[in-house]
Amino acid sequence: MLIRKAVFPAAGLGTRFLPATKAQPKEMLPLVDKPIIQYVIEEAVASGITSIIIVTGKGKNAIEDHFDVSKELERLLEERGQTDLLDQVRSISNLINVSYVRQGESLGLGHAVLMAKDLVANEPFAVMLGDDIIDSPVPCMKQMIDVFERHGGPVIAVQQVPKAEISAYGVIDGVPEGDEDRVYRIRDLVEKPKVAEAPSDLAIIGRYILTPDIFEELERTPRDQGGEIQLTNGMRQLSRKRPLFGYRFEGRRHDAGNKLGFLKATVEFALKRPDLGGPFRDYLKSLDL
Repeated sequence: MLIRKAVFPAAGLGTRFLPATKAQPKEMLPLVDKPIIQYVIEEAVASGITSIIIVTGKGKNAIEDHFDVSKELERLLEERGQTDLLDQVRSISNLINVSYVRQGESLGLGHAVLMAKDLVANEPFAVMLGDDIIDSPVPCMKQMIDVFERHGGPVIAVQQVPKAEISAYGVIDGVPEGDEDRVYRIRDLVEKPKVAEAPSDLAIIGRYILTPDIFEELERTPRDQGGEIQLTNGMRQLSRKRPLFGYRFEGRRHDAGNKLGFLKATVEFALKRPDLGGPFRDYLKSLDL
């Protein structure tokens, strides 16, 4: 079955980027000249996804405005003859079919996914987190869709991380699937384990392909100590009923959800730009570091 829909949880408060996120969503912070969320939506489009469901919350109107048509701005650019900018602005609103659902309270990733239940309906779907920007020749989600089509079960993106950092992630316990060195059959999932108790160094990254039976599991998933419904716990329950697969994707992941990762991503994306890369590289070399 085709993966046509992707859910984008975007209701978080973005406290790690205060005060910048006091009045604007963290998803709208620019990497060079595009907001974070647009990079991930472009990945979805390049992977063949045709419908985006953005889970929003209070103060997230800027996201809706960004992907909406802006006739006044288009008219102004047209009058000024700024055709390149006009094409860029129009391409944003023409990217994909976008719908929105409101998450009244920020009660965890599992709860955010559950909010999209009615719009997803009874078909497999992707979940893509805007914090994780993955730079790769073949889009990460396209790689995962290929794995899903081969194995027919939910697929979770994973990445090897240093043991010292493992407690910041959900972690899988998995075994290699056949002769595929990047695919693992998941035996268990653990949310933010202690270093000594982590079952592997394979951390869950913000890309998932899920089947609609995840909603039933999330509805019965108890809240954790922080009062949140964790997606990892829902997937753990689902793994007892059907095979789940971890996929160690090809590509470079940038954790744009923290300040250092955001700065690193900004530098790397700027250096890759044909219009900025050369002058920016010269500037960096000139610094007395």
